Amino acid sequence: IILLSVIFSDKLGGLTVAIGVAGAGIAFSLQEIIVSFAGWLAIIFGGFYKSGDRVQLGGITGDVMDIGMLRTTIMETGQWVDGDLYNGRIVLIANSYVFKEAVFNYSGQFPFLWDEIKIPVKFGSNYQMAKQILMQVGKDVAGDLTIQSREEWTLLQRKYRLEDAQTEPMVSIVANDNWVEFTLRYVVEYKKRRTTKTDLFTQILNEIEATRGEVSFASASFELVETSPFNNKEKNNDIHSADL
Repeated sequence: IILLSVIFSDKLGGLTVAIGVAGAGIAFSLQEIIVSFAGWLAIIFGGFYKSGDRVQLGGITGDVMDIGMLRTTIMETGQWVDGDLYNGRIVLIANSYVFKEAVFNYSGQFPFLWDEIKIPVKFGSNYQMAKQILMQVGKDVAGDLTIQSREEWTLLQRKYRLEDAQTEPMVSIVANDNWVEFTLRYVVEYKKRRTTKTDLFTQILNEIEATRGEVSFASASFELVETSPFNNKEKNNDIHSADL
């Protein structure tokens, strides 16, 4: 064997180089497949997401339908459809994206989201009444999730070093140049953001209209000011006088 190795050493060296180059070429051409397979292992054993979860992956948001060895199948939401509703498009995304971009899981260990709605209120309104309306509506519509979301958040706090977060509806106020802006913050199930927001706005509109003007919505307005022709003529005369 040693004698044969010495005799054919030159040929074996060339063959080794050729095999190495060919192997590198094959590995390069198959790198996406290899990385996608590694991504599948990471998804399954790393707990990135599972079937039924709502995720954002590769710039696509939707519900996971299937997790294959190379691709994840997603029922897409959003895009030309407002809100978090299905648009009917099924998207196949390479599993390699779990190594390239952040993976957003809307329904992982904490199956709730915090959402907000902003209400512009006209200056001079009854601000205390406006705050009470928003707080009461928030409790009526989204208050049922307070206890459940609190329990889930407590479990998450025990597992990770997270600060405490308020799961009860809360109202904050800020004033700007145009109006007083009230923000209602609340916890909602990740699949019911749009329907919950519709219920909130419907009840808020009814309650504010029932105040008979004590609380009024604000809207942006623009005032066009026409410059007096006399002033323009006077300015032109001043310019000519200065030239002389």
